[in-house]
Amino acid sequence: MLLSDMGADVIKVEPPEGEPWRLLAQFVPKESRGYISLNRGKRGLALDLSRPEAREIVHRLVPEMDVVLVNYRPDVAVKLCIDYETLSALNPRLIYCDNTAYGRKGPQAHLPGYDIIVQGMSGVMATEAKSLNGTPQIAAIPVADYSTGIMMAWSVCAALYHREKTGRGQKIETTLLGSALAVQNSGFQVVESVDTEWRERFLEALARGRREGHNIDELRKILINARPTLVIGNIHYRVFKTRDSFIVVGALSAALRRKLCAVVGVEDKRIGNPNYDPTTPESRAYARELVAQAEAVFLERTTDEWLALFDEAGVPAGPFKFTWELVDDPQVLANDLQVTIEHPLAGAVRMVGPALQMSETPLAVQGSSPALGQHTDEVLSSIGYSAQEIASMREAGVFP
Repeated sequence: MLLSDMGADVIKVEPPEGEPWRLLAQFVPKESRGYISLNRGKRGLALDLSRPEAREIVHRLVPEMDVVLVNYRPDVAVKLCIDYETLSALNPRLIYCDNTAYGRKGPQAHLPGYDIIVQGMSGVMATEAKSLNGTPQIAAIPVADYSTGIMMAWSVCAALYHREKTGRGQKIETTLLGSALAVQNSGFQVVESVDTEWRERFLEALARGRREGHNIDELRKILINARPTLVIGNIHYRVFKTRDSFIVVGALSAALRRKLCAVVGVEDKRIGNPNYDPTTPESRAYARELVAQAEAVFLERTTDEWLALFDEAGVPAGPFKFTWELVDDPQVLANDLQVTIEHPLAGAVRMVGPALQMSETPLAVQGSSPALGQHTDEVLSSIGYSAQEIASMREAGVFP
């Protein structure tokens, strides 16, 4: 979708029954909100790739292609004859982006995987701190899937630039696991001279907690207790309840923290104090008291009242909103972050538009998501298949 918004002619190849996300929570036959939201601007080609006739169609398409994106287990592409070695032999200038769940090496390379599984094994689910009766819950935003889509589009653009310079295509390998770790970079790093002892202590405590059957909330307490340098009592980068809703504040610099405290009417003696030690019991008690003071003050005004005060003082802050509240949001509309698309089955659909703009090569939505197999005849005709050949293959079940 990201590449389509940049003007690419994208052909999405699906099995005759439709890809899984098309079929999950359908609101009209063969159409789901999730599918529509992520497949705009593509042409739809439905093929049974287990059939040799269907593989031949792909092989006739590839010489005219710039990029192929493949999203299978490592063994599947080989079985379907759409692996890099096969397709690059047909088009040496091809950019082939191969996405897998865990990579092509290691003990889990052969396994299938989805966003929810990678959220669990990468730490995203634990970091999100969402639980139900002590059981971890999936993050509402599919972090691994979405960040991998961005990684794929980014790497494809870089590979196309390299090809313009050298004339050579190449293979790109992206993974859900790699993307999930990349967006957690600061939480993943270990400074050997500082964190090694803590990490060993934490892992030992965590293993003991798991043996004793602790739930996720209890395991998080183990993390907090195992790390003595954990900073608590944060009032400058958090959400506060107001008289009528919530407000989000973010004041990272010392100057902004002082402004925040001035508006709220509290004093934070930690700001600019090089001798402050957050690990002592006294410091922890002070931090908890400071948070309690701030929480009480924020309850005295509405969100809009606080926003006006922070705007005047130059303190970064914003309202807490649900996604649907942004459909008619003036800021969203003013920056063309919403588009309306006419879908062949669903009618008018409003969705998030391109997230960036470029002066010389402006982005634009190329159309709605395709109905299942909507462009099959069009695509096959463009690579030389006659109407009779198309009808014959349809009757044989190569495509619907």
